[in-house]
Amino acid sequence: MVILPRGVRHMPGHLPPELQRELVEAIRGVVRRAPLYVPTMPKTGKEMSVRMTNCGTLGWVTDKDGGYRYQPVHPMTNEPWPPIPALLLSLWREVAAYPHLPEACLVNFYEADARMGQHQDRDEADFSAPVVSVSLGDDCLFRIGGTRRRDPSVSVRLTSGDVVVLGGESRLAFHGVDRIYPSTSALLKQGGRINLTLRRVSAPPILAL
Repeated sequence: MVILPRGVRHMPGHLPPELQRELVEAIRGVVRRAPLYVPTMPKTGKEMSVRMTNCGTLGWVTDKDGGYRYQPVHPMTNEPWPPIPALLLSLWREVAAYPHLPEACLVNFYEADARMGQHQDRDEADFSAPVVSVSLGDDCLFRIGGTRRRDPSVSVRLTSGDVVVLGGESRLAFHGVDRIYPSTSALLKQGGRINLTLRRVSAPPILAL
């Protein structure tokens, strides 16, 4: 049994098959309005191995000149991102334990040879809000460590319908995807894996006294 770092919650099969299919259709609608594209790394301009898009009032993007950031429009079409599907907002309310809704949902599509290097999600203003991650499609090997890159890490295999929440002590944990297991799910017609990460970007509003 894998013991995950404190603050990490793994909920295997949290989304049943019918909700997975419903969510895939919702994400196809997002992609029709905000097409998948290949992001590039800051400074080097090296292409990432995933294709990505976003939904929500803000979307996470990266490129050679601008680096990591959130912005309200798609970098290729210059159009606003589509709204976050209602099913994902319901999931956030269920598992996030945070009073404000997410502003961004990053959509990453992994083909069989795609990877995601170890990184922190730290471009947000309020780290008390968790990151909620949903896996759809083929299995992957997910690795997570501590808040320092040199900290020990553990690996867990994620399957379609799994939900992972990074919060508390592990909100800034280094994490990544080491491999995809092709043909382990029939959810996506052409195979591959979709990962959705819900994020609160802005600091919560200050209530007037």
